[in-house]
Amino acid sequence: MKADKYAIKGGKKIDIRKLSTNSKDDGVDKEEIIAKYEANKAELALLQDRFYADGREGIIVVIQALDASGKDSAIKNVFSGINPQGVVVHSYKAPTSEELDHDYLWRIHRDVPRRGEIAVFNRSHYEDLVTVQVEGIKPHYHMNDRIIGKDDKTFFGERCEQVNSFEQYLYDNGYRIIKIFLHVSKEEQTTQLLERIELPEKNWKFRADDLKVRDKFDAYLDCFNDVINKTSTKTNPWYVLPGDQRWYTRYLITELLLDTLKACEPEYPELPDEEKAKLDECAKILKDSLNGYEGEKKQEAKEKEAKEKDTKKKSKKKKD
Repeated sequence: MKADKYAIKGGKKIDIRKLSTNSKDDGVDKEEIIAKYEANKAELALLQDRFYADGREGIIVVIQALDASGKDSAIKNVFSGINPQGVVVHSYKAPTSEELDHDYLWRIHRDVPRRGEIAVFNRSHYEDLVTVQVEGIKPHYHMNDRIIGKDDKTFFGERCEQVNSFEQYLYDNGYRIIKIFLHVSKEEQTTQLLERIELPEKNWKFRADDLKVRDKFDAYLDCFNDVINKTSTKTNPWYVLPGDQRWYTRYLITELLLDTLKACEPEYPELPDEEKAKLDECAKILKDSLNGYEGEKKQEAKEKEAKEKDTKKKSKKKKD
C-alpha cells in the first residue's frame, strides 16, 4: 500500500475530518505490512548513505498531530536504522523568550539542515498557525497593533501564505519537505493518554493539562483541516496518514521517505580524474604496509619462540 493515496496536493479541498484513522479500511494484513516495513528500513539505510554522500539536496520531515498520536514513537522507530550522522531531530515546544523576539519562522530556518542531511521536525512552524489560533495566543504577542490588530481570518490567512512562500523557497533551494499529519480518532487518543497514566514508565509524558487539550479535540482538528488545505501545494503536499494502528503508520512513513529519497536520485560522488590516477599508487603503498606488518608479526613470533626455548634450556640446566 503506497502512501500517495493520502496526499493532499492543493486545488481541491479535502475534509480531513472525514478521512479514515484506521488501517482496517485499507484491508491490509498486519504481518505482511510489518515485513514490508522492515524491508523498507533496510532499503532506507542504503539510500540514505548515498544521499548523505551526494549532498545535493536536503530533506525536512514535518510531523504534526494532536496530542498522544504517536509522533515520538514514530520518529524513534522509523529512523532507528538510519546513520545518525546524517539525521537530526528537532522538537519544538512553546517558544523561548529569545524565539519570541524574532519572527515565528526564525527558529525553523535556523534548524534547516545541510544538503545531504535529513531533519525531522517533531511539531514545527505549523504550531504557529494551529496552536496559536486554537488557544487564542495572538493577542498576547508583544507586537505592534498593525500586525496583531488584524482579525484572525486575515492574520492566519497571511501566515498560511507566508508558510507557502517559505516552503517554496526551500524547495527552490534544494530541499524536499515531507509534511505528515498523524490522523487519530478520539478513542485512540484517549487510550494513549490513559496508558500514560497506567504505565509507570510513561507517567513522565502525562500532565493533567493534557485533558484540557483533549477537550479541544474537535477545535484542533477543525483548525488543522483548514490549515492543511491552505498549505497543501503541488511541490509541498500534506500526507494525512491513518494513525490508530502505529505499525501501519510507521510503514507508510517509510514509503514516503523511500519515494522522496529515490526522487533525489542520490549518487556517490566520483573522484576527479587527478585523484583517480593516484588510486593504484596509494593502494600499493597500503598493501606494502600490510605486508610489512605481516612480516613484523612473523619476526616477533620467531623472536618470542626463540626466547621461550632459551628460557626452557636455562631452566633445565638449573634443575640438573
